[in-house]
Amino acid sequence: MKSLVTGANGFTGSHLVKVLAEKGDRVVGLVRKSSNLDRLANCNVELVYGDITDSSALQQAMTGVDRVFHTAAYVELGIVDEPEMERVNVEGTRTVLETAKACGISKIVYCSTIGIFGDTQGQTIDETFKRKQQGFSSAYDRTKYLAQELVDSFASQGLPVVSVLPSGIFGADDPHFRPILQQFLNRKLKLWAGGSRVTGIVHVDDLATAMILAAEKGVNGEKYIISAGDLTTREMFATMASFTGIPIPREAPKLLVRLAGNLLDPVGRLFKFQPPLSRERVHYIYDRCVRVDATKACSALGWQPRSVTETLKELVTLSTPHLLNK
Repeated sequence: MKSLVTGANGFTGSHLVKVLAEKGDRVVGLVRKSSNLDRLANCNVELVYGDITDSSALQQAMTGVDRVFHTAAYVELGIVDEPEMERVNVEGTRTVLETAKACGISKIVYCSTIGIFGDTQGQTIDETFKRKQQGFSSAYDRTKYLAQELVDSFASQGLPVVSVLPSGIFGADDPHFRPILQQFLNRKLKLWAGGSRVTGIVHVDDLATAMILAAEKGVNGEKYIISAGDLTTREMFATMASFTGIPIPREAPKLLVRLAGNLLDPVGRLFKFQPPLSRERVHYIYDRCVRVDATKACSALGWQPRSVTETLKELVTLSTPHLLNK
């Protein structure tokens, strides 16, 4: 079996490359010439260089390929380059789908997000949920929704594509949560905002396994939510505190956090930098709550993820094994 992974050097893509290679697949990875390839060190992968919107590069990458895993995306909240995000997330997905159709690829797996459902206001939902939120919470929310609409449209026309919708993706080399975890483990994280914010959790390797199962067993046009469960941020820190004995951070006053977001947002836009807080990030902390049920992936695909507790314990163990069970 020969598989193509777009965004192969990314967090999810690199883990998928490794799992596919371990299963004996020949793996092709689409990366940009400017990409940092550290995550692919010692990986058995053939690299093709090109932009996600470059149909000629994609055609080269898909030559002789049986299945395509589309993980490439511009993922960011706060102050972003919206036209670039739309180019990558929407037009990039369109180009992948068009090229896969032209090349006669037998299966495409698209890595979407539970964010396409919008704010569920704390309601636990499954794949049958119809989005109720008017408008979008972020450029990322909007562009991934538009990309999913493209996927659904191509599927309705007969393209063999399935979608996996992960919640928060965690792993030892996670670019988003790892810096926070390191601060916590170094006892430098004294204050945190939004302890009641709900976060869905899935281990990146379990996501990779789910994507492969979706390629093997997924029904064309179907969506599969990928999540091991969720915790509030406070519960997450409490779980890690139970492994390490490190006190959980104190709750930052909501009023001050909102004020900081309102003040830092225009400053970040003016000087073109990403502040630690912005209006959009504050909105995600306090005003938006998406909860999901991944029963369909478990029953239909035979997916068996590690638990949320096991995932967090592994992250702590790999980061600072000497702290475990202290």
